[in-house]
Amino acid sequence: MAQLKLPLLLLMVLSISCIIGTVEPSFARRSRNRAYLEASCRSTRYPALCVQCLSGYVNKTGLQSPQQLAQLALSVSLYKALYTRAYLLKVAKELKKIKAKEYQMVQDCKEQIDSGIDQLSQSIEELHRLNQEEAFSDKSFWHISNVETWVSAALTDATTCVDQFPVRNMSKLKATIKGKVLNMVQVTSNALALFHHYAAKYGGTKP
Repeated sequence: MAQLKLPLLLLMVLSISCIIGTVEPSFARRSRNRAYLEASCRSTRYPALCVQCLSGYVNKTGLQSPQQLAQLALSVSLYKALYTRAYLLKVAKELKKIKAKEYQMVQDCKEQIDSGIDQLSQSIEELHRLNQEEAFSDKSFWHISNVETWVSAALTDATTCVDQFPVRNMSKLKATIKGKVLNMVQVTSNALALFHHYAAKYGGTKP
């Protein structure tokens, strides 16, 4: 019996070593990903929100390049826009039934978000085309300009919706809508900043 205890103890030690060996690299990788994300988000207007929105994705995918981070940020911005539109559609439907005066305001805001969704979708596709270019050229600058134009337009549309709401004495419904759209504005602003960081690193915009 005593002879079996030593091999069993060695087996347990080796097992623990293997577990530690797999955990440590994973933990180190997550730490590197987090550090990279935090450093990149410092270039944005809302760095805390940037880290909050992207950290889960970065930890899963291990993104560590400006191009991949820009692509991810734009995808998250599009998701936020789709989520916001779904909420506005639901609210508009309810307001139309009771013929509320807020219906037209919500409808106008939804149309602006619709426009933003189209522009963000185009920007993601254009960034994908840019990433397929083998080397930077005039065509690359054209892709970059398109992405910047479309993301900026989406940001303007969403900001226009936010500007419709008063600063004070808002109803609960208006405050909720403004909060959701404002979140989309901030996420899109961050995505544009991360794209600028990517474009600057790989040649920037054409003067």
